[in-house]
Amino acid sequence: MKILVSNDDGYRAAGIVCLVNKLKTFADITVVAPDRNRSGASNSLTLEYPLRAHTADNGFLYVDGTPTDCVHLAITGLLEELPDIVVSGINEGANLGDDVIYSGTVAAAMEGRFLGLPAIAVSLAGYPNPTHYDTAARIVEILLNHLHEGNLPLPVDTILNVNVPNVPFAALQGIQVTRLGSRHRAAPVVKDQDPRGRDIYWVGAPGKEQDAGVGTDFHAIRNGFVSVTPLHVDLTRYSAMDVTRTWLKAFETLKP
Repeated sequence: MKILVSNDDGYRAAGIVCLVNKLKTFADITVVAPDRNRSGASNSLTLEYPLRAHTADNGFLYVDGTPTDCVHLAITGLLEELPDIVVSGINEGANLGDDVIYSGTVAAAMEGRFLGLPAIAVSLAGYPNPTHYDTAARIVEILLNHLHEGNLPLPVDTILNVNVPNVPFAALQGIQVTRLGSRHRAAPVVKDQDPRGRDIYWVGAPGKEQDAGVGTDFHAIRNGFVSVTPLHVDLTRYSAMDVTRTWLKAFETLKP
């Protein structure tokens, strides 16, 4: 099995090192990851300047770009052979509910899916100091082994968003298939001033859990379960299409 590994915490992050150490025992691993922390980069591509790739002492490739840049560059230019799957992580902190919209970890997996490959994003709860990366790495190993054996078919249009409680493996309560929950509105920005008296703003904290009941990823993590949420990228709200057609009917006679 050939696996492309990336992340959004940077190629030196503890999570990606732990993940690679686990996966390289049974797979051919290539790492292409950002040169620094790019959390919150979402699906952004770098278009205003060329990207540069370098090789670290441990063989990891690192790129001066976003997680999406890394996976895009790897699959469309760097790799001589395509991987069988893209694995992104292990992220420092969970990616639950609305987090997936902003997450560079999920975005890296999503780029693999855009380019025709199955993909898994994995995150470890417990920000800012998660410690049990080995637990998350073992979960990824289990999922990949099932996939390789044909017991877990993963269509190329599907991303698995995996969140793991920050506990020893033996303390896990199990694995649950979940849906995305949601958060309340984020906290207001924090206004401050730089040393020269100019206004600056820090993005506020994410909102508290809102839709976090049974069946959600929030609920699974809170109760000690690994959360596995299948994601797809089609954002069309099909249930609103007929209403929208009716609403726009009045404009049919208008000329451009």
